[in-house]
Amino acid sequence: MIKTIEIVLLPEQAADRQIQAEQAAGILSLPLSQIHALKILKRSIDARSRQVKIRLRVEVFVNEDAPDEKNPAAFFDFKKDVSQSPNVLIAGFGPAGMFAALRLIELGYCPIVLERGKDVRERRRDLAAINKEGKINPDSNYCFGEGGAGTYSDGKLYTRSNKRGDIDRILSILVMHGADPDIRVDAHPHIGTNKLPQLVTAIRKTIEDAGGKILFNTKLTDILVRNDRIHAVRIQNTIDQREEELSCESLLLATGHSARDIFELLHRNKIEIEAKPFAIGVRIEHPQEIIDRVQYHCDVRGPFLPPASYALTGQANDRGVYSFCMCPGGIIAPAATGEKEIVVNGWSPSKRNNPYANSGMVVSLDEKDFSEFKSAGALAGLRYQQQVEFNSWKAGQGNLQAPAQRLLDFLDKKKSPILPSCSYIPGITAAVLDDVLPQEIIQSLRSGIKIFGKKMPAYLTNEAVLVATESRTSSPVRIPRDPETLQHIRVKGLFPCAEGAGYAGGIVSAAMDGERCAEAIAKRLR
Repeated sequence: MIKTIEIVLLPEQAADRQIQAEQAAGILSLPLSQIHALKILKRSIDARSRQVKIRLRVEVFVNEDAPDEKNPAAFFDFKKDVSQSPNVLIAGFGPAGMFAALRLIELGYCPIVLERGKDVRERRRDLAAINKEGKINPDSNYCFGEGGAGTYSDGKLYTRSNKRGDIDRILSILVMHGADPDIRVDAHPHIGTNKLPQLVTAIRKTIEDAGGKILFNTKLTDILVRNDRIHAVRIQNTIDQREEELSCESLLLATGHSARDIFELLHRNKIEIEAKPFAIGVRIEHPQEIIDRVQYHCDVRGPFLPPASYALTGQANDRGVYSFCMCPGGIIAPAATGEKEIVVNGWSPSKRNNPYANSGMVVSLDEKDFSEFKSAGALAGLRYQQQVEFNSWKAGQGNLQAPAQRLLDFLDKKKSPILPSCSYIPGITAAVLDDVLPQEIIQSLRSGIKIFGKKMPAYLTNEAVLVATESRTSSPVRIPRDPETLQHIRVKGLFPCAEGAGYAGGIVSAAMDGERCAEAIAKRLR
């Protein structure tokens, strides 16, 4: 007999399988000897009361043994040879492109992936040049390269997108390629930037072993349309600048929302795109111990609790203000993709053991905010985003230094005479953020932070620092597609996909959208 129950334990108890079994026996009013095994289905932290608890939803095997766990690979059909099968072109090897390629293999098609950046090993050198020298390779950076921005976004896997696909399938494929099996049970699963490069390399090997191809250093430069149908693309090798034209009848466009040249290309070719709402703000960084004390109601976090996180949302001046991509024990990273722009993002290693906690703190924007750039049409939001990033670069005094201000100094509208230490490796420079960000962002940000300070009083401290600018939360452009066929509303055979097209947010939702688009392409080809 199998029973599914919830047990609630102290953190140190939740780490003890014997105590878990004893608690289950008590709940079911059974002798402990009848509890043969437990399987954890979901694990979450409940910090709502003074005493932090761990909630476990478990399957209890009563008078029977648990079945052996199957290797995740047994559930997927990636071993076939598709090298001689019809080709499908994919632009972008981020989460959407990777999972689209895997799904196409299962469906009997050969994926050919165009990736403007480098593989993870070569990409590391360009990241080192960004951090140490302030040099940005526009085709290989924190956003572009094998695995896309997801490789260095630390692998947050939480999503509410249950209706978009099978979340457990995505997590199981990640486990198959080296992720910790705990991602299937944790309420807020996370892989870690230190582990993601090996994982995406393993996914690449699966694709190549089946006959698929990943063409690194290969940038999509044009989409050729005839009679409202895609018939070819132009590509360029980013090393030797060699150009080539490839015929294709289906293109899965999964280039991510930092690939601004793709938006420009579509706009120039009069392929419909539209401006969409997005958000801009700052990265806010606290010492991790402050967040631990606030969230866990303790002086020192115990060894059985992970570094604490938070999620804050509110309304200020009729705008949404919210935390985004919160990174416990994390690092603020330089995410610019071109010259004369400052963009920051955050990531954490798998152990989340750095001394700082950082989070995006952003303000929602919509089309009325882009009126200054209305002459740009569908690119108005993009132009607004570019202007903010340029203003941050000017205030940062070059070499990728980011403008920053202590939190209380920001609320008091004064420049910080001395800045605290910060995890942002290129360095921060003191600035008054009112001179960097538009007033519609500043005013809502200031009001929102005060609201959050009432929820988390210790949050308001001058030990925290605001670093500008967090501007790549989502795409400022949507590429409209038919909701049934997932093809572009005008161009047959063009499948806009995931974050860059405005249809996903995060690794898991992007992966699921990639799979959906792959299935739509296969249906069209059949």
